[in-house]
Amino acid sequence: MTGGPTGASDGGTGVLDGARLTLWAPSGLGEVRPGDDLAGLVGDLLAVDAASHDALAEGDVVVVTSKIVSKAEGRVVAAADREQAITDETVRVVATRPRPGGLPPLRIVENRLGLVMAAAGVDASNTPEGTVLLLPVDPDASARVLRAAWRARFGIDRLGVVVTDTAGRPWRDGVTDVAIGAAGISVVDDLRGGVDSHGRPISVTVTAVADEIAGASELVRGKATGRAVAVVRGVGRFVFAGDDAGAGARTLVRTGADDLFREGSAEAYARGVAAGAAGAGKDVDLAAGRP
Repeated sequence: MTGGPTGASDGGTGVLDGARLTLWAPSGLGEVRPGDDLAGLVGDLLAVDAASHDALAEGDVVVVTSKIVSKAEGRVVAAADREQAITDETVRVVATRPRPGGLPPLRIVENRLGLVMAAAGVDASNTPEGTVLLLPVDPDASARVLRAAWRARFGIDRLGVVVTDTAGRPWRDGVTDVAIGAAGISVVDDLRGGVDSHGRPISVTVTAVADEIAGASELVRGKATGRAVAVVRGVGRFVFAGDDAGAGARTLVRTGADDLFREGSAEAYARGVAAGAAGAGKDVDLAAGRP
């Protein structure tokens, strides 16, 4: 079979996609180490879980954290100074803010994947002393490899895979998981060109499906439970059949002129003041943001 997402009922339950969402996070994965066969380890976990709970079904989406993908791919690097690792992974600084207590400044940056996040996604938690964990080199490619292995092992045609990481959001407190890699799913639901329930044209709504799946999965995985894998059932209408892996999560990254927040407010203000002062032939104090 080939083709894009379908509108079939989910898993033979008779419940149409979107009417019911089911999520679960199996336990027992254990520590993942560089060089491990992640597809095999997670496949074993899902197979054991199927014996007592739910077997994978057509239209399911398997969600894995970027942390275990990075560990399996050997993205654990020696770094006595996490700040240097952040610098090495940074392509563009968006905003820098001081922190109290002598802590290094908070840096919001664009990393090599085009993602804008704190500390470039460099993680110093749950890694051996003196090391840090970098994000996967190509999360979409990682997701495609995992999807191919699990489709073959479980004999499933329509299967999605999402690789997640934790990120903050502008104007909102707290963090949530977002998709940084995806395979076999439509990462957005473009409603433009349709009509709403009152018949009015929809002109701007594009729903970030992969991010919503990632965020929902974190509710059952948790942050400190050791559950790095989840299965999401009920979104099969977004899942591709056959070898079509889709465009991937990289297409969710807003770049260039479409990115209205390419720098922090203080940085933008200082740059504007500096540009105005330069035009007037004045010196400017960039730290203070005034001539």
